[in-house]
Amino acid sequence: MLAAERGAAANTLTAYRRDLEGAEELIGDIAAADRESLARLGRAWSSLAPSSLARKSSALRQFFGFLVEEGWRKDDPSPALPRPATRRPLPRLLDHAEIESLFARAESEAEDGKLEAVRMLALLELLYGSGLRASELVSLPLAAVPRDAPFLTVMGKGGQARMVPVGKRARQALSRWLELRPSDGKFLFPSRGKHLSRIRLFQMLKELAARAGLAPEKVSPHVLRHAFATHLLEGGADLRVLQTLLGHADIATTQIYTHVDSARLVALVNERHPLARRAHAD
Repeated sequence: MLAAERGAAANTLTAYRRDLEGAEELIGDIAAADRESLARLGRAWSSLAPSSLARKSSALRQFFGFLVEEGWRKDDPSPALPRPATRRPLPRLLDHAEIESLFARAESEAEDGKLEAVRMLALLELLYGSGLRASELVSLPLAAVPRDAPFLTVMGKGGQARMVPVGKRARQALSRWLELRPSDGKFLFPSRGKHLSRIRLFQMLKELAARAGLAPEKVSPHVLRHAFATHLLEGGADLRVLQTLLGHADIATTQIYTHVDSARLVALVNERHPLARRAHAD
């Protein structure tokens, strides 16, 4: 159902399967579980972080909702599951100076034209310059790169396609990579007959950060996506435009990036509000 009706991505399906199988290991057949069993499951999960507990409980609630809808159960025991209060954490960020350091190192290493260094620069440009998710980036087919239009066709979460703009720097980095890229395979970033893995991309970024003098734990593909979004907002981008660029189904997800510094918000009100302009005229 998750795959066919909701169009859930492979990573989402894997996460649901892992949570449901983990619950079954603790209480047995979850399809036949009663409220007491689920309460016991909640106690077994009590040491988990609130976000992890909320995710596992959500998977089970959706599972029992599916059973009831299909007529395989008449009752829904999921109210016995815990409902932890969670706060969405603010994304980790890199400031402009840290981004500059990362790019300076990548560009310096790519000057010699070595394949691995040129590939790293192209990956970095697309992560920060286009805000792609790690899974979207590594799985890009070669056909997604147009010959003349400054856009990539990206398949996002839930199988939703979107057009992502590619800046001049990224296009130049991609052109250099395409000249060196191995000719086999259908993916833009091939590796061992398939495509570069998300784990390997994560490792490569950590290694680059260390060489650039940054703390490796601060850098990841998603941190660069956060930096892309936050720095665009700082530059005056519209929240709806940012939602489209990031491929968010709900603008509430995009609003997490509105945590810009208070000084900028005050300056914006003082400069742009109609009453501020009226005060200046007076």
